[in-house]
Amino acid sequence: MGLLAAGSVYASEGGGSSSSAEWWDFFWRCLNLVIFLGLIWYFAGSKIRDFFASRKKQIGQEIENMENRKAEAEKKLKDVEQRIADLESEREEILNQARQQGESLRESIIEKARSDAEQIREQAKLRASQELEQEVENLRSEMADRIVDTAEKIISERLGAKEQEELIDKYLTKVVLN
Repeated sequence: MGLLAAGSVYASEGGGSSSSAEWWDFFWRCLNLVIFLGLIWYFAGSKIRDFFASRKKQIGQEIENMENRKAEAEKKLKDVEQRIADLESEREEILNQARQQGESLRESIIEKARSDAEQIREQAKLRASQELEQEVENLRSEMADRIVDTAEKIISERLGAKEQEELIDKYLTKVVLN
């Protein structure tokens, strides 16, 4: 095949007119090339075959390693994607828990505030009733003092000393009992 290609190139250069000496030169050159290639193949053919066989084997191993690494990388990618998906669901779960805790905390705060407000109301009612009782007691005491003063004036104007003492004792006994 090499001879045919070289022959057609050689023939196209000369334009079709060539001498037999040129053809013999061409023939010897091709024979020289074939012998040279034959010698190279004889002495280095096994090494060349071994080189290309080992290179083919090495390339095959590299392809296999690359495929293994690609499979590992795809597995890692799937793991990472799964973790990302898990993180998203975990984030949603944490947010839901935080909302629930916030709601329960809010409810407990509102309930405590209601309880405190009710307790304050009860204390205010108790304090108001105690103050009312105190004021009623003060009014009774003031009224009793006025009644005694008025009674003394009336008695001192109308009665004598002995009658006054008996009447005072009588009224004091009634006031104290009431």
